[in-house]
Amino acid sequence: MSASKGPYLDVGHPMRRVFIGKVVVNMGVGESGERLAKAAKLLEELTGQKPSLRRARKTIKEFGIKRGENIAVMVTLRGEKAISFLKRALAAVEYKIPESSIDKHGNFAFGVREHILLPGVKYDPDVGIFGFDVIVAMERPGYRVARRRRKRSKVPPRHRVTKEETIMFLEKILGVRVIRGGKYG
Repeated sequence: MSASKGPYLDVGHPMRRVFIGKVVVNMGVGESGERLAKAAKLLEELTGQKPSLRRARKTIKEFGIKRGENIAVMVTLRGEKAISFLKRALAAVEYKIPESSIDKHGNFAFGVREHILLPGVKYDPDVGIFGFDVIVAMERPGYRVARRRRKRSKVPPRHRVTKEETIMFLEKILGVRVIRGGKYG
């Protein structure tokens, strides 16, 4: 286990290790105002980090959404915070993820219908019930070349994380059951 990157899948060479790069938690409320403020407060309590507001990209009159209006909150978690939150979120979905929610670059996402499904979270009638999405980006050492300021470069396809490697990581490291094909559950 690496000290800085948390648990990783060892596939031989040190530069081929697979680990969690970041975990993004998104709570789409669909409206601004008091409900959005409650969602932001709740997300801060769940993750221990201040969320950022997300704006609507376009106006949808049927839903009463105006372009530029704050309608969602999100948090990006890295390191130990990311791993501990991910384990709690996976417990809420009973450590099951459908194979269809893993993309070809090894990233995966899943939703939690109600925040009270997380272990240790109690229902508060003042807040209500919110669902949220968890998006996990998988990486290898060397992905920094795509993000650095000087001499930025692309990560070549041979160095990207594959869907199969993510499935191995989920099953061996996190103890998640990946449901292949068919129905979820």
